Amino acid sequence: MTADARIAATATALAARIAALSPAAPRRLVAIAGPPGAGKSTLAAAVTAALAARGEQAVLLPMDGFHLDNRLLEPRGLLPRKGAPETFDFEGFAAMLTRVRSEARVILPVFDRARDIAIAGAAEIAPETRIVVVEGNYLCLDEAPWRRLSALWDHSVFLDVPLAELERRLVQRWLDHGLAPDAARARALGNDIPNARRVVAARGPVDCVIGRDGTIR
Repeated sequence: MTADARIAATATALAARIAALSPAAPRRLVAIAGPPGAGKSTLAAAVTAALAARGEQAVLLPMDGFHLDNRLLEPRGLLPRKGAPETFDFEGFAAMLTRVRSEARVILPVFDRARDIAIAGAAEIAPETRIVVVEGNYLCLDEAPWRRLSALWDHSVFLDVPLAELERRLVQRWLDHGLAPDAARARALGNDIPNARRVVAARGPVDCVIGRDGTIR
């Protein structure tokens, strides 16, 4: 089975699980979490598409819109650690998720990777939306304050990928961004891999874990 076929099969299986959930509120919130390079964005998009194919009103909501801006990170000495848990607006993100639970329409920020900034008011959750697929590294992190999010999820998914494979993917990601091999490796090992180790070590309880081969357990 090709990688694309494996992702599609996993997404279809997850979509069936999610569609069968009995929501505790008018909307179901689904967390797809895992370390950097695990494939969260790809799977979350595939799950959202699979839900739509079932006739569900589903929207993808990445956590990255709540990155703190470089103008705040630099004076705090956090710019080299951008992407770590402490470089996000957790309280703003948590408040937004609470609003998504209870309000018909919610306007969202979106992260523009090309410009490395969050764009305010760039997306929305519409009144007809019934399932919100939330994607991000720290959605199931068992650290304060992130563990507070666990009460919001109707279903939580964690992607489990070996560290060596994450390193390979993350180095390739920076190569694809135009960095030289040494710089790409330094960028991945200096920030991305420490964040990955932290996510894996402090994983909180989840409803299911997806292995590298797409197996759901």
